[in-house]
Amino acid sequence: MAKTFIVTGGAGFIGSAVVRMIINASDDVVVNIDKLTYAGNLDSLQPVADDPRYHFVQADICDASTMADVFAEYKPDAIMHLAAESHVDRSIDGPGEFIQTNIVGTYTLLEVARKYWSGLQGDKKENFRFHHVSTDEVYGSLGDQGMFLETTPYDPSSPYSASKASSDHLVRSWHRTFGLPVVLTNCSNNYGPYQYPEKLIPLILQKARAGEALPIYGTGKNIRDWLYVDDHARALILVMKQGVQGETYNIGGHNEVTNIDVVKMLCAILDDRDPAKDGRPYVELITYVADRPGHDMRYAIDAGKIQRDLGWTPEETFETGLEKTVDWYLANQKWIERVLDGSYMGERLGARG
Repeated sequence: MAKTFIVTGGAGFIGSAVVRMIINASDDVVVNIDKLTYAGNLDSLQPVADDPRYHFVQADICDASTMADVFAEYKPDAIMHLAAESHVDRSIDGPGEFIQTNIVGTYTLLEVARKYWSGLQGDKKENFRFHHVSTDEVYGSLGDQGMFLETTPYDPSSPYSASKASSDHLVRSWHRTFGLPVVLTNCSNNYGPYQYPEKLIPLILQKARAGEALPIYGTGKNIRDWLYVDDHARALILVMKQGVQGETYNIGGHNEVTNIDVVKMLCAILDDRDPAKDGRPYVELITYVADRPGHDMRYAIDAGKIQRDLGWTPEETFETGLEKTVDWYLANQKWIERVLDGSYMGERLGARG
């Protein structure tokens, strides 16, 4: 039987991938709640915008009365909470919005969901889930060895990761204190189509094609575990539907790559797909800039639990996912141009002052 899911932040990068996947791969109904801040883009939902099973509500998750109205109207079977301020550099420049959205917003949703869930009966109450989507950055920075496990102690470094760690703790406490049925996921770095152009991969693509310098923080040796966004969306839907109440699942792509190697791979793909007009290899545009404050050295996720318990593994390697990503951006320049409306000019943020 078809179910109804609320997705907060459904106009964002990961959220829109989740919404498109639910609508395209099931008979379920999606209610997308998004404030449409700088990273929210309804263009990313054009492929499903006219589907009668898709509903959009423009609202702030901190607005308790509107959230309660949405729950009352649509009577969801679960909520997947992705709405968040999510860019580390922006959190350095302006932490206040991160505290408000990521902590106060999550608290607001937890209270609205708890009151809604308390009034449910039977299977509807038993099967309800509050799925909180978080990040591996809550765990801090790794050394050369080891991987993040679900049991790794929290050690956030930036205002962004601290705000997400706070929201994770709130979600767990609402489960332990009030019995609210929750599941949590912590993911590694996402990449793929429809990503906001201030993130590393789309930013480098834009700058390379414009013949501009490609800025690399510090030495470029910082390591991230890269996860293709559709693999992540598949995992999130699986956890929402089959995850065990109260459990946390780490989601990673098994792709540890240094930032400098990511950029070099992008340059090589672009050399093949869209060569520079002057014939020079794009790698010659690489420029090293001062490192950003609190820049974690290495993230790596052990995704063994979700594989063992729920049968999920990523379908894309970093190489195949990166090629798909480049091809999408080359074919969707209009989407990028509509995003770059003047409020964001393509600079790396967070390195000032």
